Amino acid sequence: MQYRNPVILSDYSDPDVIRVGDDFYMVASSFNHVPGVPVLHSKNLVEWELINHVLPKIPFERFNKVCHGHGAWAPSIRYHGGKFYCLIPFPDEGIFVSETSDIYGKWSPLRPLLEGKGYEDPCPVWYNGKCYVVFAFVKSRIGFNSELAVFETDENLETAAENYKKIYDGHDLSPNIEGPKFYRKGKYFYILAPAGGVKTGWQVALRSENIYGPYQTKIIMVQGSSSVNGPHQGALIDLDDSGDRWAFMHFQDMGPYGRVVHLQPAEWRGDWVFLGQCSDGNLPGNPVSEGEYPVNVKTGYCINLCDEFEDGVLSRVWQTPANRDESWYNLRGGLHLNCAYYGGNSLSDLPQLFMQKVACLNFSAKTKCKLNLSEDGDEAGFAVFGKQYAYVCVVRRDGRNYLEIRKGEIGGSDDETLAKSQPYDDGYVAFQISAKYENTNKLTYKFTFGGTAFTHKFYASEGVWTGAKIGIYAKSSAQSKGYATFKFFRVVNTDARVGKEK
Repeated sequence: MQYRNPVILSDYSDPDVIRVGDDFYMVASSFNHVPGVPVLHSKNLVEWELINHVLPKIPFERFNKVCHGHGAWAPSIRYHGGKFYCLIPFPDEGIFVSETSDIYGKWSPLRPLLEGKGYEDPCPVWYNGKCYVVFAFVKSRIGFNSELAVFETDENLETAAENYKKIYDGHDLSPNIEGPKFYRKGKYFYILAPAGGVKTGWQVALRSENIYGPYQTKIIMVQGSSSVNGPHQGALIDLDDSGDRWAFMHFQDMGPYGRVVHLQPAEWRGDWVFLGQCSDGNLPGNPVSEGEYPVNVKTGYCINLCDEFEDGVLSRVWQTPANRDESWYNLRGGLHLNCAYYGGNSLSDLPQLFMQKVACLNFSAKTKCKLNLSEDGDEAGFAVFGKQYAYVCVVRRDGRNYLEIRKGEIGGSDDETLAKSQPYDDGYVAFQISAKYENTNKLTYKFTFGGTAFTHKFYASEGVWTGAKIGIYAKSSAQSKGYATFKFFRVVNTDARVGKEK
């Protein structure tokens, strides 16, 4: 069976993957979006389903408001002693851990492993009854990067470290090294990490017989003649217990599409691993565009983007950019969004935006909304959100509803109104977008709502460390009992209609 890269055309950045028996599990960055740290499951590394999140909320008070680009960066997942451990860095708070015996169930509250600013990308390895955690540094928080360090904790990751030891300086051979993943194979400790930057870098392997080094260095994958820029942070995965079959998953930055996930072959030659397609025994590999399923099983798993808002359960694909307040919504008769008070005049810092990731090169998305706007300033709408964003909405002014089209940007001033309608007296409104791929960094779209197409061409923009997102909201500029009830949200992949990238 053949697969094509990317195997997940969606923003699951900084993927870390492990195998437990016949199952593969992935975690990824979520930044300020909650629920946080998605957990995905696969049987073959190609087809994935979204099964859980580690964090129902971010347990720091400041995340009750929108903190773009902060939050949960580049977690790692490991299985040890019958438990799953997820190490999660927060660049302003430190490195924390959560654990569970049931990956489909609740994860434990976070506990600190190393507190302080400027730590990122932790990954553990167990050896001789102890656990050692490698991590990198965030220059914007601590003043430097391009170095790796290790701290020690106990086997159950219950003891917080008071200090760490730097083990590798990459300024000469591996500038901007980050995202380290710790492994042990044979007599060596290995660290796999990207260097050179997210859009322009390469994959590096370090090895040493001692946890604290010194480490030898080898470049093991570069972009070469492929179209895969980066290729960036990822995970080395054993495919079975033989120790002979391996694969590698990593992300590629595709701008508004986000940091999409690729699958590469991995081959050990002597005591080094090489990734991708290798033409020479000692030169780095290049990313492949397609390949054979590494595990010959078909599951049909997928991440369902549609939500009929039934059974009183909100799909796991929905996230908000701040910790959720339960007063914002319920699931009676659809997704019932209350017009919660918001004092801003832009969507930039609106906490109650219910958003999901872009997941196709070309797609359409449609939702139908029942309007119960009661006070002037009540509003409900549909947005394509990123550093620059645009949205369509129904807003109540002077006792009447109006359709409006607006655009804005994160950190900007008030959103700009591009068009207004005559009074809109229908009790329902249908919001729809059609989105089309132009190239890796251009996703274009237009809105249709209230039965009218708006033909201005918008370009989707990536968010702060994320891809663009699409979503819905309700809000008010006053205290209000108004609300909007979204009856469904349907996304259709139109790649076959438009033609996929070759």
